Amino acid sequence: MANTTETQPPHQVVIIGGGFGGLYAAKSLNNDNVNVTLIDRRNFHLFQPLLYQVATGAISPADISSPLRSVLNKSKNTKVLLGEVNDIDPQGQKVLMGDETIPYDTLIVATGAKHSYFGKDEWESFAPGLKTVEDAIEMRHRIFMAFEAAEKETDPQLRRAWLTFVIVGGGPTGVELAGAIAELAYHTMKEDFRNIDTTEAQVILLEGLDRILPPFAPELSVQAETSLQKLGVTVQTKTLVTNIENDFVTIKQGEQVSQIAAKTVLWAAGVKASPLGQVLAQRTGIECDRAGRVIVEPDLSIKGYPNIFVIGDLAHFAHQNSKPLPGVAPVAMQQGEYVASLIKQKLQGQTSLSRFYYVDRGSLAVIGQNSAVVDLGFIKFTGFVAWLFWLLVHIYFLIEFDNKLIVMIQWGWNYFTRNRGARLITGKEPLDKYTPEKTREMVNV
Repeated sequence: MANTTETQPPHQVVIIGGGFGGLYAAKSLNNDNVNVTLIDRRNFHLFQPLLYQVATGAISPADISSPLRSVLNKSKNTKVLLGEVNDIDPQGQKVLMGDETIPYDTLIVATGAKHSYFGKDEWESFAPGLKTVEDAIEMRHRIFMAFEAAEKETDPQLRRAWLTFVIVGGGPTGVELAGAIAELAYHTMKEDFRNIDTTEAQVILLEGLDRILPPFAPELSVQAETSLQKLGVTVQTKTLVTNIENDFVTIKQGEQVSQIAAKTVLWAAGVKASPLGQVLAQRTGIECDRAGRVIVEPDLSIKGYPNIFVIGDLAHFAHQNSKPLPGVAPVAMQQGEYVASLIKQKLQGQTSLSRFYYVDRGSLAVIGQNSAVVDLGFIKFTGFVAWLFWLLVHIYFLIEFDNKLIVMIQWGWNYFTRNRGARLITGKEPLDKYTPEKTREMVNV
């Protein structure tokens, strides 16, 4: 008698986005019963928590980037496609990448977020954010070119403006940027110039709330501010930015309005979800929050579509503590692994499936060499031990071994020499823009 049993075709999972959420989902779906297609417009995974170190010349972009094909080369059921998804057809169960159509049985959307200027998108040209390699290189260009322009400037007011660095946003990124720029000015480069004294630079950190590092415990915020002040950073809380234009930052503190003349303004204040969230909303009728994040169900699926999952910074998950989970790497990692596990359980016929639960293992931020703040929930600590802990955690979560080794060696060298070997000024901006004559044309200080 002939065997009439038909082999079921592999379950087709499409993952959009190769960040922490998408990559951890793909790695966890290394299963013979599943075919995975990972789509990203970049061919690499970027370790975003260390982007600020690229922006301040401590490490190179390649040190925190890993080719997606290399990371997933042992997952034989996974293929990587370079491209950008511009539409989703939930009824037809397919995604559109240009003229190409890719079918799916399960879809995971993990396209992350970008910086938000709270409706003032025109500020972006004056104050770049920090979400991509290009953002970090642009910041690096502006930071180091500011010192070069100040070296050539003879007008004291213009020179002061070149040596003034304003960071908008007192979260972890803003704190880490401010501390790194202060170390550059007051330690790393203080012997490098002849016409300027880099220790006269002003590094100003602006925060709208009453303390920096709002997600941390209040006592850690106080410690972080104290550490920044010791580095030479001016911290201004309860300060709102009302305009950024023509090398001036207009701020409001209570009823008092004032201006800061600064040639270098860096944005670390807010984020908004990727546009694919709005595409999903239009195609499925689901809701998004004010930041454009997709409101998801307890299992990270979207309402009415149990085979579409949204994870990472694009997801608004408020089923745990009645407030959305933060847009940090550990959340995305855990969500990616959870959805992968959920898919495998469903394929095995399991019907009683647990909802997603985020295990918060703590928060940490580095302030400068030998200084950091760590909140593990059951214990909080600061200073040198916290700094060592921060180093170990970031080395551990870097994706590839060679990245771990290179970054560890560079950090060790930087620790003993205070040198930052990636202080490269790159970009297409003409150097003559920064001559004294040109800068006087650019702004009337």
